[in-house]
Amino acid sequence: MELDLYVAPHYSYVCDSIMHWNIMSTHISAIHGVIAALFAISLPSAVCFGLAAGAGAALLSLFRPLLRGVGRALVLVVKPKLSRQELLARRHMRDALMLNHMVKSMDGSAPSHAAELRALASRA
Repeated sequence: MELDLYVAPHYSYVCDSIMHWNIMSTHISAIHGVIAALFAISLPSAVCFGLAAGAGAALLSLFRPLLRGVGRALVLVVKPKLSRQELLARRHMRDALMLNHMVKSMDGSAPSHAAELRALASRA
């Protein structure tokens, strides 16, 4: 029994150490692969890629207003603007709901204020 308790911590340390080395070797292999890929690119292909990226950026900056307009049109297709009547109806509904909420909240604490708010609501 004593031998098992003595060996167990050392065994777990060895397993942790092996797992640590496996993780480190995985990271080293990944870094090595990235570095090898970077050095595998030739200078003419890198220059060609840079020129293509520059031309793409120039085209995007040239057609930015057009692309912004197309984006706004797509947004309007998904979520169209409301008419003035619809906006006015929403505003009146929101105001009526807010007034009702105020009346209900003041009904128990200040009945006179609640009565005044009801009178204002009936005039509107």
